[in-house]
Amino acid sequence: MLTIQNLKSKIAQSPYQAYVYSYPHKTAYRPISPPVYLPELWAQQDRQALFLYIHIPFCEMRCGFCNLFTTVSHNEDFMSQYVRTLQRQAQRMKAVLGNASFARFAIGGGTPTQLPIQHLETILNIAENTMGAKLQEIPISVEVSPETATEDKLKLLRSHSVDRVSIGVQSFIDSEVLATQRRQSTTQVEATLTRIKEMGFPTLNIDLIYGLPGQTVNTWLQSIQASLRFQPEEIYLYPLYVRSLTGLGRTDREWDDIRLACYREGRSLLLSEGYTQVSMRMFRRLEERQGGQGGQGRQGRQGRQGKQGINISPLSPPSPIYCCQADGMIGLGCGARSYTNTLHYSNEYAVGAKGISEILQAYIQTADESFDYAHYGFQLNAEEQRRRYILLSLLSDEGLNCASYRQQFGSEVYADFPEFSELLALNLAIKDEEILQLTEFGIERSDTIGAWLFSEKVQELMQDYELK
Repeated sequence: MLTIQNLKSKIAQSPYQAYVYSYPHKTAYRPISPPVYLPELWAQQDRQALFLYIHIPFCEMRCGFCNLFTTVSHNEDFMSQYVRTLQRQAQRMKAVLGNASFARFAIGGGTPTQLPIQHLETILNIAENTMGAKLQEIPISVEVSPETATEDKLKLLRSHSVDRVSIGVQSFIDSEVLATQRRQSTTQVEATLTRIKEMGFPTLNIDLIYGLPGQTVNTWLQSIQASLRFQPEEIYLYPLYVRSLTGLGRTDREWDDIRLACYREGRSLLLSEGYTQVSMRMFRRLEERQGGQGGQGRQGRQGRQGKQGINISPLSPPSPIYCCQADGMIGLGCGARSYTNTLHYSNEYAVGAKGISEILQAYIQTADESFDYAHYGFQLNAEEQRRRYILLSLLSDEGLNCASYRQQFGSEVYADFPEFSELLALNLAIKDEEILQLTEFGIERSDTIGAWLFSEKVQELMQDYELK
């Protein structure tokens, strides 16, 4: 329940309890009985501006902070089996969708460029030839790492019209990187970033993390300054969360909490350097947002302009180009989630090596006809759909448009959630006519506000979830 008491209590605590970037959380998913027949589910959906997401669950190393569905225990034969299974899944999903079109495409992970180049090319061909995504016309994002973003793989991505490369750097200070159990060097990172820029990708995104072991506010600002030398169109500033079953989560270390100071100083620096804040974590270069020469400015932050200037997604919710939380998403691969307005579904989730291995083996052994069903997920009733809409809107810089909410749901947001007025009372949000937006204070507490918006049902499911 949304109450002023628990919101005040949450705000008084550390703003860094857990990431909130979507709704419902994956730990609220459960087995679906009976399974949902996907041809019937997707027949009720608008399939003309879908988001295609392909998940590659392989990495060269497991970072100490990582709780993603990814494995370092693999060889080329196992990766070949995975790609063949993904091809089978794609063929079934294409038959399910029929005459569908895609407005966005992303390959995430894991680390997609961990794949051998022939398999990476197969993944791109699956998107274009099997699923029918028009890669020349839509925004495409791919995640890479300093070690795997080789010249030949970057050339392959560029030749298939990839226009956004996102790279997890985390820190330019070697000692901080080593403390997170990563083996990259700053020299290697800088060489990779130079290579990406020379390839001419319209959008470079760099991920950095604050709150790392041994990090200070000054070394954090040094990492941001080092990133700025490469003029990235986007920068994500992530607070460190130490979570169960991760490398850092297994240590006995007491964490010095400088994260809020790092966030504020980092935000101030980026704003002074011509970036605009899109969300708590995401910053974009201002000229890109206003329509500069880079890919994101050309396409617009809501992904509504294709590579040829085509209006490809007029009904898309406000979101960045790379937003794997949008409704109308087709997820392919073992770690991918798919979203409709009434059902979110996926394979099961794990963090530990044993759990991930078991789920991957089950995925590879999946019979073709089983891909026609959703076996695991979360069904969204009318209230959950409203909460999701509110959360994704409010946590972005565009804010919650009350008129759009009214048009979408046929009701008033303050009637459905009268506790919303407390966001204003606590200086977490301001209201300008029909738009409710977070204040600067509210933005830095986005994860707290997001968790406050979770329904009791979702909170109970998350609390009862047993992490593998």
